[in-house]
Amino acid sequence: MSGRPTTRRLDAAQSASLEVYLLGLVDFDSALALQERLVFDFSGRDDRQGALLLCEHPPLVTLGREASADHVLVNPAELRSVEIDVRWVARGGGAIAHAPGQLAVYPILPLQRLGLGLSEFRTRLEESLVAVCHDVQIPAKRREQEAGVWSRSGRVGFIGAAVKSWVSYFGAYLNVDLDPSFLGLASSDPDKERSTSLQAQRLQRVSMAAVRAGMLRRVAEQFGYERHHIYGGHPLLKRRTQRVCLHA
Repeated sequence: MSGRPTTRRLDAAQSASLEVYLLGLVDFDSALALQERLVFDFSGRDDRQGALLLCEHPPLVTLGREASADHVLVNPAELRSVEIDVRWVARGGGAIAHAPGQLAVYPILPLQRLGLGLSEFRTRLEESLVAVCHDVQIPAKRREQEAGVWSRSGRVGFIGAAVKSWVSYFGAYLNVDLDPSFLGLASSDPDKERSTSLQAQRLQRVSMAAVRAGMLRRVAEQFGYERHHIYGGHPLLKRRTQRVCLHA
């Protein structure tokens, strides 16, 4: 798929809209099931309509295609004792620890109809995260050779995307104000990489609502959508009841 041509011109997306769904705190499996349903629906269309899911997840560690079991930094028995699962998932990227206070960013976009290849998709998604960091006065940057976003004191943004029938799903994760105890659960480069959050960088409260609003605006800009509509929830989302661990 990486051999497909890319372009920076997304003018045609201006005739479509980005449908944005604010899901709140939702279990990982329910969010994944909704993404898969949207991917199926979008793959059968011939327009440039896109969707963006913004949510948070209960504590969980996911391992992508570039991950290793060694990237989980806490004994699995200890994690089970506090009801934190470790899951292998069909996305790119490495090990990512999730918890309330981390914003999950799931763009469901028809990449081929937008004229985007995988590399350009990743660049635009990372630039969205960088812009949101700058919006809250946190210096941040991306790296050409490594997926993600870094601030002065460590990694704040993670990329773990997937594509099916040239429609994107999964996406990115931005540490906003999650409890610091979750930051050390997993790392794809435990010898060199330190995870941090926007709140830890500012040493004061960072509003999740403000970050969420900035994210939907920046994603729409990066992918060329002049119009977007915002919804509280999605009618096809089926939530599971789950106890949430507030400290790792």
